[in-house]
Amino acid sequence: MAIPLINATINFSTGPSFAQAFIIGSGVFGTNVLADSTAVIVDVSNQVDRVETTRGRNAQADQFQTGQLSLRIVDQNGDFNPQNTAGPYYGLLNPMRKVQITATYSGVTYPIFSGFITGYSTTTPKFTGDIVYTTITAVDAFRLAQNAQISTVTGQAAGELSGTRINKILDTISWPNSMRDIDAGQTTMQLDPGSPRTALQAMQTVELSEYGSLYVNASGSFVFQDRLFTTTSVSGTPVVFNDNGTGIKYFNALWLLNDVLIYNSAQITRTGGTTQSASNQASIDKYFIHSYNQQNLLMQTDTVALDYARAYVASRAETTTRCDAITLDLYTDNYDAGITAALNLEFFDPVTITTTQPGSSTLTKTLQVFGVAHSITPNSWKTQFTTLEPIIDGFIIGSSLYGILGTSVLSY
Repeated sequence: MAIPLINATINFSTGPSFAQAFIIGSGVFGTNVLADSTAVIVDVSNQVDRVETTRGRNAQADQFQTGQLSLRIVDQNGDFNPQNTAGPYYGLLNPMRKVQITATYSGVTYPIFSGFITGYSTTTPKFTGDIVYTTITAVDAFRLAQNAQISTVTGQAAGELSGTRINKILDTISWPNSMRDIDAGQTTMQLDPGSPRTALQAMQTVELSEYGSLYVNASGSFVFQDRLFTTTSVSGTPVVFNDNGTGIKYFNALWLLNDVLIYNSAQITRTGGTTQSASNQASIDKYFIHSYNQQNLLMQTDTVALDYARAYVASRAETTTRCDAITLDLYTDNYDAGITAALNLEFFDPVTITTTQPGSSTLTKTLQVFGVAHSITPNSWKTQFTTLEPIIDGFIIGSSLYGILGTSVLSY
C-alpha cells in the first residue's frame, strides 16, 4: 500500500522567508543531511517519529487562529541538545527558527505546515538504551504578527481598500512580498487609529471591517480574502465523501445540531460612528437571544456597518444539522483518492459528506473546509477536516454591499 512520505526540514537562518537556496542531497528524503555553513538548512525526515499539526478557524470566535506544530524526532546522538558542543547544530538551536513539513505522494509534494520553532523539549531515558526523543513545537506566522507591536501603519490613508491596508500593515512589520496573497478588498477604510496594538490585531480589525478572512496557509504566507470571496455560497465541484462506497470512504464523521453558531442580534460600531443594530425576532422567540458585538471597526460609513449587522444576523439566525468534522485514515487499503484529498484540500474548498443512519436514513451536507489537522506516526496517518457553512451565504441586504447578485435574498 502506497502512503505519503513525510518530509521535515529546519532552517536555522534568521528572517521569515522559507526559501531554500539549496540543501546538500536535496531530493533524497529519508537521509539526514546538514547544509553547508551558509545555508544552515537540515533535513531531519529520517528522524521523525510523530507529527501533529492543527490549522484553522475558530467557529465561535469567527476568525482563523494561530497554526501549531508538534514534531517529535528520535535524538539518540543528542543532536538537539543545545549544550552538546560536539553536536552538529550546536549554537544554532534557538527559538523562532523556521520549520517546514511537507508530504510527497505520487510524485507531488504538498505543503503541510510552515512555521517558527517556539521550543525544544527532550525526554530523559530511565535506562541505558532507551530511545531519546526531542519534541519541537512551532507556530505559524500569526504568532510573529502577534509579537509585533505597532502604533502607526506606514503610508496608510483614509479611503483605501481593505487589501491595501493589510499590505501596509505587513509593510510596517517588513513582511516579504513573496509571502503574501492579498485580495484587493471591497470596503474602504478610515484612517488608522494610531493606537498601540499588535500587527495581528490591526489586521484582524481590517478583516472584520471587510467581513473577509485572514489566515496563514500551509506554505507560510499570509492570505487575505475579501467578501467577494467569503460571501459566496459553496461553489466549485465538491469532493464527495460517503460511507456507502459511492464516494471517498472516511474513518469517522461528527454530526452536530446545537445553538453554538446561532446569532440573532448584532451590534456593529465603527470608530466615530453610532452603533448599528439588527435582529431577527423569530429566531429570538425560538432560541432566545444570542448576541454578537463588534466595536471600533474601520469601515467609513454607518451604512456599511448596518449592512454588516444585517448580514451577520441573516446568515446565523437559524441552525441546521451539520458535519462538524470528518476524519480520514490514510492507512486504509486502496485509498488513493482519500490520500489525495487529505493532502490537497485547503480552507474554503467544498466537500459533500454523507453518513448512513439507522432506519434507512442518511445525514448529508455540502460544506466548506475551515480546519485541517494531521496526526502522523510511522504506523498511522489520520487527517481531520473541520467543516462549516460559508462565512456568509450571499445575502443581498440594504445597499447590497454584503451581497452578491444571483444568490439568496433576504429582505428586512
